Amino acid sequence: MKRNIAIWGLMTGLFLFTAKQSNAQLNPLAAMYYQNQYLGNPAMVGIDRGLAFNLGYRAQWNGTPGSPVTQSVTGNYGVTDRMGLGINVSNDKIGLQRWTRAVASYAYHLPLNGNGDQLHFGLSFGFSNERLNENLVNGDPTDVGISQYNQRSTYIDGDFGIAYTANRLTLQAALPNLKSVFHKNDLNNLVDQSTFYTAASYRLSLSEGEEGVDVEPKVALRGVKGYKDIFDAGANLVFANKRVNVYGLYHSTESYTFGVGMQYQGLNLSGSYTSGTSALRGYVDGNFELSLRIRVF
Repeated sequence: MKRNIAIWGLMTGLFLFTAKQSNAQLNPLAAMYYQNQYLGNPAMVGIDRGLAFNLGYRAQWNGTPGSPVTQSVTGNYGVTDRMGLGINVSNDKIGLQRWTRAVASYAYHLPLNGNGDQLHFGLSFGFSNERLNENLVNGDPTDVGISQYNQRSTYIDGDFGIAYTANRLTLQAALPNLKSVFHKNDLNNLVDQSTFYTAASYRLSLSEGEEGVDVEPKVALRGVKGYKDIFDAGANLVFANKRVNVYGLYHSTESYTFGVGMQYQGLNLSGSYTSGTSALRGYVDGNFELSLRIRVF
């Protein structure tokens, strides 16, 4: 009986994890679009001089037990005008399942002319693994299926990205989750893996001065294996002497994201809500996300 309960719990957890993985890939952390673009492209590491840390937390709005939770920590250091270093650690949990990923990043920023135009290259390299929390098993925690699952190897993982910046224009392209290159026969690489990310944005000044208003429209195209390409479109409005911003995005998955952020000296706090996708709306609720950026120098 205990064995049947354990197997049922494992199957349920894996189903929920599949839904979570799909939802996470279809709706990545909202901070990726404006506040912390390093999350989507390693070429953005160190694009500004100085050291900054970003903390992110995302959970379902209703907060039911076992619902998906994402935690993220990144460090971003612009060492020189041409070199950036970073670290990106994330942890996703759903029910019994935990997915951990940690990579270190290097970016090179190549000046193209005297007008500030630059070409950026970035590479991340690290590891990822998936485990079941045996302490949460409602049944026999010594079940052989659970122990075999947790004996799977930790995978080499990474990302590659490029970007072009010119005055107010930013163009990006990235290849995330390079684990699929190193482990082509892994069944986990068949679906729900992010395959590419491209984006274009242009920052406009609507008014000048300390109380000036800027707006940055942005469009992006993302690929997810086993799913049609996803188109994102939105804008970020910055005002109050660049201390407050509000943004919104529409995703072709028929979901939307709204967020607001506040800047105080070296701190930037942002909160956002992303609705559930049309494909998963009956299984998962929308997500609430909090992000904090701490600029050390």
